[in-house]
Amino acid sequence: MRGGAGVGLTLMGQDANGVPLRRSKRGWMWNQFFLLEEYTGMDHQYVGKLHSDGDRGDGSIRYVLTGDGAGSLFIIDENSGDIHATKRLDREEKAYYTLRAKAVNRITNTSLEGESEFIIKIHDINDNEPKFTKDPYFTEVPEMSPLGTVVMQVTATDADDPTYGNSARVVYSILQGQPYFSVEPNTGVIKTALPNMDRETKENYVVVIQAKDMAGQMGGLSGTTTVSITLSDVNDNPPRFPKSLYEFKAPESTEPGSTVAVLRAMDADIGRNAEMNYRITSSDGPSMFDISTNRSTQDGVITLRKSLDFERKRSYTLRIQVENSNPDPRFLRYAATTDGATVKLIVEDVDEPPVFDRVGYVMEVKEDVAVGTIIGSVSATDPDSSRSPVRYSIDRRTDMDRVLNVHPGNGSVFMLRTLDREDIAWHNVSVIATEFNNPRLMSRVPVYVRVLDVNDNAPTFATYYETFVCENAKANQRIQTVSAADADEPIGGHRFFFSLAHEASVKANFTVRDNKDNTAGILTRRNSYSRLQRSNYLVPVVISDSDFPMQSSTNTLTVHVCTCDREGNMQLCNQEALVLTAGLSTGALMAIIFCVLILLMIVVLFAALRRQQRKKEPLIISKEDVRDNVVSYNDEGGGEEDTQAFDIGTLRNPEATEESKQRRDIKPETLHPPIRRTVILPPAHRDNADVRNFINQRLQENDQDPTAPPYDSLATYAYEGSGSVAESLSSLGSMTIEGDQDYNYLSEWGPRFKKLADLYGGEDSDSCRDS
Repeated sequence: MRGGAGVGLTLMGQDANGVPLRRSKRGWMWNQFFLLEEYTGMDHQYVGKLHSDGDRGDGSIRYVLTGDGAGSLFIIDENSGDIHATKRLDREEKAYYTLRAKAVNRITNTSLEGESEFIIKIHDINDNEPKFTKDPYFTEVPEMSPLGTVVMQVTATDADDPTYGNSARVVYSILQGQPYFSVEPNTGVIKTALPNMDRETKENYVVVIQAKDMAGQMGGLSGTTTVSITLSDVNDNPPRFPKSLYEFKAPESTEPGSTVAVLRAMDADIGRNAEMNYRITSSDGPSMFDISTNRSTQDGVITLRKSLDFERKRSYTLRIQVENSNPDPRFLRYAATTDGATVKLIVEDVDEPPVFDRVGYVMEVKEDVAVGTIIGSVSATDPDSSRSPVRYSIDRRTDMDRVLNVHPGNGSVFMLRTLDREDIAWHNVSVIATEFNNPRLMSRVPVYVRVLDVNDNAPTFATYYETFVCENAKANQRIQTVSAADADEPIGGHRFFFSLAHEASVKANFTVRDNKDNTAGILTRRNSYSRLQRSNYLVPVVISDSDFPMQSSTNTLTVHVCTCDREGNMQLCNQEALVLTAGLSTGALMAIIFCVLILLMIVVLFAALRRQQRKKEPLIISKEDVRDNVVSYNDEGGGEEDTQAFDIGTLRNPEATEESKQRRDIKPETLHPPIRRTVILPPAHRDNADVRNFINQRLQENDQDPTAPPYDSLATYAYEGSGSVAESLSSLGSMTIEGDQDYNYLSEWGPRFKKLADLYGGEDSDSCRDS
């Protein structure tokens, strides 16, 4: 292949010496070369040939190639200008290469012609199969969809050149999924091929789509993908009860609000389309039951509204209806949207506690009623068919003062103590009713006892009254207004009457005027009073009530005589009156003084106690100073000869005990070997083998017994032996044999018998007796 042909055009000019030069215009030209991709030959693939008209074949011209892939992918024969490709080329990697070529003088290395640019274009072949953008695809389509409903669109791409032939023209077809779905050949749109596909029959479908290039012709390359299609649910199924009759049981002790039955209707749909509502359409127990839907399980829950009673009604029949919560109007015409079932509830008998005929009792009693008086009664019965007798009692936790009691048989409530309305106006107790046959079954009822008032309290002054009168007072002048109070509460209200006591009305200095409104005025009876003659007056006022029986009391008003000016203002008075004008009564002043005295006594008592505690010296001033202390050790000594029983150092300092000291209450086994004590018997007793054996045996038993008493304890044994050297201790025969007795053995008995040996043993004793 030649790159082009010479044109023979020249350009005119001069050289350095002024000689005209003729340069030929480019002697070769070309546009582009074509090269097939994916060359599989053993030799280098020939691309084309470059040739210059100036090349006369004498080897003076050398061809040079530069640009994309020059020297690696493309090489040129510098003598002939032939271009070859050294490697397989892939158009999908690079579609064309731009190179530049020139012819140079081999000797001078000067360019004979200008550099020219050309393109090597890779010619496409069908070497790439179509590829889908996803694999697999997942999608959903509603069930019961009509024919031709679009499901989704799949897309495949081909890397071949779409401008050259049909290598990149893709056609779609369905390999798996018929007859349910179809695909558009040119667009890849998948549609339903059957109408009204039911999810409850089959929910998931797998469709295999093929994409083939070369417009689907034979020899084209293809690729496949999988499409997973799920039919989404629609509400095309109504709920249905598995059974037409349900039977449940509930004890009569079931509390209102409790669940007594649970039933479930089945719906082939799922999710929101399976939600349902239950309702009671009929029942032989009106307002006895409620039904609701458990939204998590879609169960119908029947709850109790009123208490059950086996003795009154032993069974109930209900009609339950169920329907979809979210019906789809498109499918209402296909099937019934509701379903029904019958529920029978059987009431089980339970041994119940007694039932009172009221939820509470209110009784009234006058406060002056006698002990033992019946003030009312309570009544309870056993609701069971057995009709067990009922026993009554008072819950003493509600009647700690034991004011009331109840008859155990008939329920009569009577008094145990007298009442005082002014102390407690209401008594609230609980009465317990239990069955005779089953005392564990009990019920209680509140009893409210109202204490009615009787006129048993006399009216008195509402407060303490104390006033003054001027010396220059006029007759019938009001000096004080008093009122009364009564702890009783008559039905018609209080009505008090005021009068001057009869004993004071003879020579009265003051009068009492009843104001008819439960108050009275204290008036002067003369024109003047003398403070020097009398400084205080006590006015007795009688207050009576209007109830039956009438109660009255005499109350005293204290009046102080004071000097006043013409306008009635007090100028000079006794000390009590001055306190009165300051707004403080005598009683209040006395209360204040009494409180102050109590506080002073508390302070003095506290100070005395503190002083007494300071005088006491502590029992032990210091742990190291034990000179004046008595320390008890509970340690028994060994007698007069035991000089090692106590250590005086221990008495001086009980805490500074030597660790090396052996304890006297245990046998010393670790520090020193045990010392066998030998019992030395008098000469006369050495022959008594039985006594010696007995003592040695007891000594060995004590040494080996870990539970024996302390090591230095005294063990006493009542064993006399087979005989006694001393024989009888009686003095009846001593006179006859006294001279023949030998008491020398007493000196061998130890220091304890030294005095006795001196008296009876030796020659001195004998001579003394002879003299």
